[in-house]
Amino acid sequence: MATLLSVNVGRPKDVGWNGQTVRTGIYKAPVDGPVRVRRLNLDGDGQGDLAGHGGENRAVLVYQIESYHHWRRHLGRDDLAAGNFGENFTVSGLPDDSVCIGDRYRIGSAEFEVTQPRVTCFRVGMRLGVPNMPSLLVAHRRPGFYLRVITEGHVCAGDPIELTRRGKHRLSVSTVDALLYLPNPDVARMQQAADLTALSPGWAESFRERLAGRADAKPAAWVGFRTMRIDAIRRETTDVTSFELTGAEPLPRPLPGQYVTVRICDAGEPAPLRSYSLSGVPSTRRWRISVKREAGGLVSRWLHAHARVGTRVEIGAPRGEFCLAEGQEPVLLLSAGIGITPLLAMLHQLAATAATRRIVWVHTGRDRSSDPFREEVHSLLAGLPHAERHDLHTAPPGRRTDGSDIAALALPADTTAYVCGPTGFMNDMTAALSAVGIRRVHTEMFSARSAVNPGSVPTSSRRAPHPPPGEPGTGPMVTFSRVGLSVRWSAPHLNLLALAEACDVPTRYSCRSGVCHMCETDLITGEVDYVTEPLDPPGPRSALICCATPRTDLVLDM
Repeated sequence: MATLLSVNVGRPKDVGWNGQTVRTGIYKAPVDGPVRVRRLNLDGDGQGDLAGHGGENRAVLVYQIESYHHWRRHLGRDDLAAGNFGENFTVSGLPDDSVCIGDRYRIGSAEFEVTQPRVTCFRVGMRLGVPNMPSLLVAHRRPGFYLRVITEGHVCAGDPIELTRRGKHRLSVSTVDALLYLPNPDVARMQQAADLTALSPGWAESFRERLAGRADAKPAAWVGFRTMRIDAIRRETTDVTSFELTGAEPLPRPLPGQYVTVRICDAGEPAPLRSYSLSGVPSTRRWRISVKREAGGLVSRWLHAHARVGTRVEIGAPRGEFCLAEGQEPVLLLSAGIGITPLLAMLHQLAATAATRRIVWVHTGRDRSSDPFREEVHSLLAGLPHAERHDLHTAPPGRRTDGSDIAALALPADTTAYVCGPTGFMNDMTAALSAVGIRRVHTEMFSARSAVNPGSVPTSSRRAPHPPPGEPGTGPMVTFSRVGLSVRWSAPHLNLLALAEACDVPTRYSCRSGVCHMCETDLITGEVDYVTEPLDPPGPRSALICCATPRTDLVLDM
């Protein structure tokens, strides 16, 4: 019979790691005697990063003594003890390839349900001193699993573990883990996984996204840059100008909402670049970008000062997942300032297809004179039978768009919202939409994406992106296109993620070992090598920066 061998708890604490401070609850130790199990965790226990750990669906982490034996042999370690993998329950007799999602177990006076495999988090590698441990856990099919507490009660080392119910579809923990993280997953089994009511919502949504094709987005139409000609220029406001671009060969039709990266070779060394949303009707003949002149923007200032009809610029292929989806549900296009541009492309698409769905256009600007595309928007909306327009102005007297404006729209819960503008605006609007019951909310940021650094303790020393400290490197040039920073690679940085962190470029990661794809980044141009081979390699036009180094000069979409 399966047995609970050890109950392990630990309070979150701050740990120094790689020049950062990480708040984590992974340091757990065995406790004697009965322990009360509650809905969110065990008495005496806690999680440092509640976005990735803890909560009702991840209340208790389980790991097997048989896997401890495996890792002692594989790693050549004799110092591994109960709790070292961050688990609350060290057990015998519950292997990952037999335990299924939805299985229920009685331990002591409590009952539990299996909800998901372990989160592929870098902190298990940090705890064990094995950086690629998240990758090893998946590759060796020994992740461990989380439990939901069905009935609160007491547990104690030595308690037998009794199976009380088998899960739907009989999908084991190791099978579900492999379906998400290993290459060539079985589609039928992915459909079964997405159908598991016991599976944690985040995992279920990941499977639904992969099945719908959104997680495996169509790659960019070309690598690097193409030379295009400015064919027309139009001043929209005192600080916004539109530029129409044509190419020597037919263009791919961009998706409404995508952006392109513009590089100006005559504007500096290295050539500065900046990404701009396509603002016109999606077309294979000509594209339009609309550029706001920024005081510190090398590209925007050059375009406003020097660009003429006939000027040639270098353009990257259309990219981005902030795209208008087909459907008949109501759609809200909500923007502020120059955030209007991708939503304008979406409105052009809706007009071109004579959409009959309800369309709500809301734009916030400083005042009427500063609203770009005012007449263009009016013309497009006039041809749509169920469209409405709301213009909000912040001056005078400096009023901000708030939740009351959203509530006044009386939008149904099945509305799909697209939001673009300054970060504060998008955060406020996302919260306001959630407050009225709208869950399908898509956002786009013009500059670097917001950081996702699980457990990292913010510091007051974070600066604007800058070259890394120390002597300049001599390796390939690495350009972070969204922040406009170019630096030479140097060997002390273990990978591109470490280089980005040294430059204070916002980063996203979870496993830091080539498993989760959280750090996957588009390669606008260039090639990489992998210091650790990813379990499921990305496409040839993107890179997992947590385990990649530059083979050639790179332009990264970050």
